[in-house]
Amino acid sequence: MDICKEIKKILVDEELTLTELAKQISQAKNKHYTVQNLSQKLKNGTLNAKEIEIILTTINYKICFLPCDYSR
Repeated sequence: MDICKEIKKILVDEELTLTELAKQISQAKNKHYTVQNLSQKLKNGTLNAKEIEIILTTINYKICFLPCDYSR
């Protein structure tokens, strides 16, 4: 799973622009997030775990870990 692609899909589904997301993150964390930086990280797949957590919290989503059966 490519988490960056999933985040982009969620943004489309929620009709939320990167500009609005960056603004919401900036307000929630009291730290400036630029659209350019956020866009580049999503494009390159270079978001770290903390940034993913911040984004998902901001858009009211969460990641659930489930066990998988990889036996053949």
